[in-house]
Amino acid sequence: MDSLSKELSTAYILQIHKNPNQVNNFIKQILSTEQSDIYVHIDKKSYHLLHDKIFKNPRVTILRECVDVVWGDISQIDATLLLLREVLSSGKKYDFVCLRSGQDLLVKNGFGEHLKNNKYKIFMSAYYIGKRDAAASFVNVKWPKFTRQLIINPYHPYRLVRRIVALLYRLGLNLIPNSNKLPENYVIYEGSQWFCLPYNVAHFIIDFLENNKWFYKVFEESLVPDQFFFQTIIMNSKYKYDVVNDNLMYIKFGDDLKSRNNPITLKIEHIDTIKTSNQYFARKFDENVDNQVIEYYSNHVTI
Repeated sequence: MDSLSKELSTAYILQIHKNPNQVNNFIKQILSTEQSDIYVHIDKKSYHLLHDKIFKNPRVTILRECVDVVWGDISQIDATLLLLREVLSSGKKYDFVCLRSGQDLLVKNGFGEHLKNNKYKIFMSAYYIGKRDAAASFVNVKWPKFTRQLIINPYHPYRLVRRIVALLYRLGLNLIPNSNKLPENYVIYEGSQWFCLPYNVAHFIIDFLENNKWFYKVFEESLVPDQFFFQTIIMNSKYKYDVVNDNLMYIKFGDDLKSRNNPITLKIEHIDTIKTSNQYFARKFDENVDNQVIEYYSNHVTI
């Protein structure tokens, strides 16, 4: 088999926290090709509940070390870095490393072929953030811990505080400046945390962080750092030219003020919309809301 026809090897790194049966369906989709290995980080809060329920397979590795993952907190980054380091220490040199969650599913066949046709591309969403944009406050403000939590109610006092702080920042007033700052020549980029990138780029990220301890410190008390951390590393490096501004994930957000910033749970009624998106993955699914749609994709879609 020549190098052009050979299927690429991919390490799928999964962050999970619930619904082991649903996670196992996703794992079995991924294992449909022999060129896929899976590394799983279980949220520390759920580790003992889920560890023994995850599908056993020589190509599935469950990390022994885990962190308590909290929305909007650096712990999201910590979990991803644990996974990346586990892949790099495995001794296997993969072609790609793909970050997904336990609430994702494959929704379109042919993902392996897509990677083979785009061997050196980085699939992640990455959008430029100006220095005075409100979103730049997420990095340049030292956010108190009480603001770094998932709050659905749009009128909750903590969410109002976040809006006010971001608005004042845009107007030129930083109430609580982050003492750990990015260099002046660095540009902030934002996007969804999910990515699929070549192995050498994963290696670059870990090497960069080992040699530039200041970068992690910038994001320790930032807000939702998972939306900025990896994008900002890559888009300020030579690899920015390899970025395809697409993380290959279909996500549908709500339509009203309460849900517009949060992905809705996909149901069987969304299958046509998912198909129209032409994406290979979708999120989020929940077996306790609609298991029928999970069974549909589990039975119809593989790598």
